[in-house]
Amino acid sequence: MNHIGIDASTVILFALLTIAGLATDLLAHRKDGEISFKSALFWTLFWVAAGSLFGIYLYLRYSAEAASLYFAGYAFEMALSVDNLFAIMAIFAWFGIKSGFTHRVLYWGVLGAVIFRLIFVVIGSALFALGPYVELVFAFIVGLSAVLMMKSKEGEETTDFSSHPAYKAVSMIMPVFPKLYGHAFFVSKAKVDELLEKDENKDISLKRKAAYFATPLFLCLAIVETSDVMFAFDSVPAVIAVSQDPFIVYSCMIFAMLGLRSMYFILDKLRESLVHLEKAVIVLLFFVSFKLLASASHELFGIGFEVDVYTSLAVIATVLTLGVVSSFIFKKKA
Repeated sequence: MNHIGIDASTVILFALLTIAGLATDLLAHRKDGEISFKSALFWTLFWVAAGSLFGIYLYLRYSAEAASLYFAGYAFEMALSVDNLFAIMAIFAWFGIKSGFTHRVLYWGVLGAVIFRLIFVVIGSALFALGPYVELVFAFIVGLSAVLMMKSKEGEETTDFSSHPAYKAVSMIMPVFPKLYGHAFFVSKAKVDELLEKDENKDISLKRKAAYFATPLFLCLAIVETSDVMFAFDSVPAVIAVSQDPFIVYSCMIFAMLGLRSMYFILDKLRESLVHLEKAVIVLLFFVSFKLLASASHELFGIGFEVDVYTSLAVIATVLTLGVVSSFIFKKKA
């Protein structure tokens, strides 16, 4: 595994930037309300600029190789996350979450993802360091992800999450009030009793009693969070394969996720336009799987080769650009 020798000052800088970024985002969107396309575009560009500046810092502070590893992982994580964002759109649609509340769910979902990504990166990097046999396993996982994406029907999305593990888990732990109450994740018993007295809630029957009840908004957050964890099983091995240094992997993932909340609202407007982006992601997954196989074969049998980070970065940038450009040239037929 490649280690670029990150020192404590860089880790502290990254932690401060992450905390400042999350605080800034919470402050800027503390009010409930629909986020306009213009605002989403501004914040997306803001976070891309912040992530790019951190990559430039790595270049100036360490080396061109460190920066290339970072940017390759950053671009790949952004591309892989697009598919996950479309899944989150389906979750919001099923719960009937208004656009004014979606950012709140995404914000708290990212906080959980920051923690879970750290766990996955530590475990994944430790496994990757064991040698070429683990590279073969990672190659299989990444390749399988590409095959499953190819087999999924175009436009197919889940509409019923009642059997989702997160839905069942929350229902087992605490009672659920079946209606939204503003942007609240939980409602007190006193408030529930007050709501049940209203005529429109006469048909609601709560079998369990508790001091607090979860709302559908919290169920939505739970499903978004667990969906992200499942998504991490695919994305973390793929990004580790591109940028093998644990800090590089984690930092590029976090900076990518900081911009994904704003990107969600852009994709929500453009999802009918970027029709070939998923095909580009599939190509990249096959490329990463091939890269791992070639590397493992070279180490085990002397047959194969190593794909350097600059080639990986060039392939990722080229394929993503082709996916976006072709989506606007060869538009989906009505």
